[in-house]
Amino acid sequence: MKKTIEEHAARFDALAAAYDESASTEYRACAALVIDHAAPGSDEVVLDLGTGTGAIALALAPDAERVVGRDISEGMLERAREKAAADGLENVEFGYGTFREPAYEGNGDDARVDLVTSNFALHHLADEEKREAFDMIAGLEPRKFVLGDVMFFGEPDPDEPFYDPDVDDPATVGVLADALTDAGFSLTAVERVHDQVGVLVAERERGRET
Repeated sequence: MKKTIEEHAARFDALAAAYDESASTEYRACAALVIDHAAPGSDEVVLDLGTGTGAIALALAPDAERVVGRDISEGMLERAREKAAADGLENVEFGYGTFREPAYEGNGDDARVDLVTSNFALHHLADEEKREAFDMIAGLEPRKFVLGDVMFFGEPDPDEPFYDPDVDDPATVGVLADALTDAGFSLTAVERVHDQVGVLVAERERGRET
């Protein structure tokens, strides 16, 4: 991670009010694919990491039993809560958490996670930190993990608008795929939105120790 969690949180606090309106076409396309691939059942619990203003979490909530959104920016979380209240959604909860420590707790069935989603957030982590995040996610034993993010299908081009090399640390699709496999997932779909934006869908290998 090229900046501290606190520095990233402060940056996104400042962006929160205008974040939705400033989203790029590629971001919106990526989010739509994450939502389509997640497709939760009415009895399933979704954990949305790096939830931001809740674009993924709020879209999935009407179809899921429960959605839990986690982010490091209180400004983004507050915006997500406002949107949930405006939409009358009572089965979604937003709170502080990181990829490696999502602060998701519960007892018995309350701790269940069936799906994990994330969109345009993981690229803030270094490659080894991404691996740690995937190991944590695998340990929750979801049936599926859907990741939308900045990722390189070819040579990185910092002139493209999707990431800032001074603060972000995207990985290649190959690095992400290898890390997911090592964490006990099987990659089931790869969606290319742009040379530097895509969606990976991974299912957990049942019966494998993580």
